[in-house]
Amino acid sequence: MYQALYRKYRPDTFSDVVGQEHITETLKNELATGKISHAYLFTGTRGTGKTSCAKILAKAVNCQHPVNGDPCGECDSCKAIARGEVMDIVELDAASNNGVDDVRELREQVNFAPANARYRVYIIDEVHMLSKAAFNALLKTLEEPPAHVIFILATTEVNELPATILSRCQRFDFRRIEQSYICERLGAVAAKENLTLSDDAALLIASLADGGMRDALSILDLCAAADSNITEATVSEVCGMAGRDYLYKLCDLIRERDTENALILIDKLYSASVDMTRLLDELISHYRNLMIMKTVSLEPKPIVCSAAEKKELARQARLYELREIIFILDLLQDTQPRMKNSSRRCEMELAIIKLCSPRLASSLSALEERVAALENGAVIPTVSDKSPAAAASDEPEDEEIPPIEDEAPPPAENEPAPAPAEEKKDDGEERPIKEWNDILSYLFKINPLMASVLRGSRAFVRGEYLLIDCDNPQFREIMNASTHNRDTLRRAVLEILGVQYKIGPYHRENKAQNKTDPLLGLAQKLDLLNK
Repeated sequence: MYQALYRKYRPDTFSDVVGQEHITETLKNELATGKISHAYLFTGTRGTGKTSCAKILAKAVNCQHPVNGDPCGECDSCKAIARGEVMDIVELDAASNNGVDDVRELREQVNFAPANARYRVYIIDEVHMLSKAAFNALLKTLEEPPAHVIFILATTEVNELPATILSRCQRFDFRRIEQSYICERLGAVAAKENLTLSDDAALLIASLADGGMRDALSILDLCAAADSNITEATVSEVCGMAGRDYLYKLCDLIRERDTENALILIDKLYSASVDMTRLLDELISHYRNLMIMKTVSLEPKPIVCSAAEKKELARQARLYELREIIFILDLLQDTQPRMKNSSRRCEMELAIIKLCSPRLASSLSALEERVAALENGAVIPTVSDKSPAAAASDEPEDEEIPPIEDEAPPPAENEPAPAPAEEKKDDGEERPIKEWNDILSYLFKINPLMASVLRGSRAFVRGEYLLIDCDNPQFREIMNASTHNRDTLRRAVLEILGVQYKIGPYHRENKAQNKTDPLLGLAQKLDLLNK
């Protein structure tokens, strides 16, 4: 029967354990001097050697001829333990034996002397899974066990253990194994298995294993089943890293604010049975990689990808600013919990729309993103309810201009006196300003916030007044809030028309009020603070 590589090459002595010298040397010294604790706690991420060290420790305390703290592997006790024939070495999985009755049964057993060994050793894996009642039942025995009993507790979630348990154990924290150690071990195993393993393939496997030797050997096992000549391409194919071009395409569409094509791509992926939860996780991982590319200059970067993917990541990272990546990551991670209780496809599509149109997102990071866009003079895209043809043009629709409700208002209080201009006769008639878009374009260069407030507006001249027809209710507030806003608007008008006008609002009967971007109020306050 075939034996998995991680089992076949499991360490037999402390000296064989890779990357945990701070633990193995301490244990060897304790065993060599006879200072054995009654309870040990091994904690750390998966695949870092906790269970292996527990089994070695159980063998070492019962070895008849230990060698500098290591089990000899040759005595009857070592051989019997290796074959699993010693009943005094008890392994319990707390994930499936986590009740108080299981612990009570264990408490009854510890009172019996070992049958064939010097010590009775209890290895309790995933000990954090024990119930509260089970922990309470274990507590007294763990504090004062019989002299012939040793407890070894192993867990990946040490923060879930009660403080009363922690205080009664000698704790050892297992670290993630360095990539160089994993690569060296993979090379040795590959040589013994008559496999050809390239350096790039070994490095990619080590990155995918995330510091776990067991995972690294399991990936090597999968690759060996595919091809005895293991290259970086083999690892990418076996681990499902190949064929992920859709992530780069979707990322480019988000960067280009191309909502339509991004949604079409989502639909194609959904039709191809791509799980939306998995896609969301992949997007988060992808933008996390972009964040690392933007912030970490040293090599190798903490990114799990092939060399070809790293080049593509570097290209995309150059297109983004760090604040944009952080905004995207915040929004994607906020989407994760909502996917559990609603349509995953719909939540994915909503997230894409918000990423392509930040003004639709209501989070603080979204507001910061839009403020930054205004400061940089960028146009914030939005999803329009107009037809594509109408949305393609910024020109106002032709319509009959309603009469003015009342006389144009006088200039605002404390408004600076305008420069001398040609005399304008107020004949009660008004005319639209055809150059209004040119005025707004110039205004955007000198006051992007004011220009953004006036997007979609029109203007008319009546006598000495330039009257602005703007649906945005923030227009009056922002005009009265700062003389800078009024002065820059007059400057833009004077630059394009060559005439100095007084500024006032244009009134229409039953004028429809449109909802405005809540960013504008925030931007106004920011503008005031900066004055």
